[in-house]
Amino acid sequence: MRKSIQKIQNFKKEGKKITVLTAYDYSTAKYIDQAGVDMILVGDSLAQVALGYENTTDIGMDEMIVFTKAVSRGVENALLIADMPFMSFQIDKNETMKNACKLIKAGANAVKMEGISDYLIDTIKHLTQNGIPVMGHLGFTPMSINSLGGHKIQGKDADRTIDILKDALRLQNAGCFAIVLELMPLQSSQFISQRLRIPTIGIGGGKFCDGQVLVSDDMLGKYDRFKPKFARQYSSLKDIILNVAKAYCQDVENGVFPSIKESFSLDIKEIEKLENYR
Repeated sequence: MRKSIQKIQNFKKEGKKITVLTAYDYSTAKYIDQAGVDMILVGDSLAQVALGYENTTDIGMDEMIVFTKAVSRGVENALLIADMPFMSFQIDKNETMKNACKLIKAGANAVKMEGISDYLIDTIKHLTQNGIPVMGHLGFTPMSINSLGGHKIQGKDADRTIDILKDALRLQNAGCFAIVLELMPLQSSQFISQRLRIPTIGIGGGKFCDGQVLVSDDMLGKYDRFKPKFARQYSSLKDIILNVAKAYCQDVENGVFPSIKESFSLDIKEIEKLENYR
C-alpha cells in the first residue's frame, strides 16, 4: 500500500527524516521501492541522465508520461511524484490542469512544479482544490538555469533567505504538501524548514531539511557528465557496467559465450537427419 501524503507530512511532526530518490525505469523503481524509500520522483533530470539532453528544459510532456508509466509499474509502497516539465505549467491554467491530469493518469500520486509567481500560486490552488497534490520547488530551480546564470547557490544571505521563506509560505498556503529546497546554505534551509508546517526536501540544502532527495544515477555512480558536490556516490555502476561489458565482448570474441549450457539443442535423431542431408 502506497504511503499517503498525510503520512509523509506526519513524518515532519514525528521528527522522522523523509527519504526520496529519483527513478526513470521499472526495475530501478521496483528495487528502490523495496528498499523502503518514502517517495520516488520521476524527475525531469531524466532529460540529462536518461536521454542525454543538455538541460532539463529539453524534455517534454510526452516523454514524462512514458517514463512515469514505466516507474509506476514498479512502485507499490512509495508515494510517486512526477515533475511537470518546462513550459507544461507556465502558460495556461487549464492546460496545466490537463498536463497534471495526464501525469496522474500515468500513475503519479502528485506533481512537482518549480519556481514562484502569482500565476503559479493561482495554478497550485486550482490543482489542489481539484484533487491534484502539488510539491513545490524553491532555491536553485534548474528550469531557470539560463536566467540564474548556472548552478548557483541561492539564499546566500539573510535577506535572500527571508525572501525564500516568504515564497515557501506562499506555496504552503496555496496548498503544496511539501517543498524541495535546492542548493542553499544549511543554515538557510534550517531557518525555512523550522517555519513551515509542511516538509522540506533538500537537495544540496544541508542536513536540517525534513528529508533528502538524490538523483539515483548520481547515487549509483552511473552518470558522470556532472557530479554535484552534494551528491554522495554510494556505488560506481559506471565501472561495473564498463567491466561487465568488456568481459562480455571478450567472451563472445573468444568463443566462450554462449556455452553449451546456455544453448538449446536438437534431439540426436534430428541431428542425424541434418548430418545425412544431401
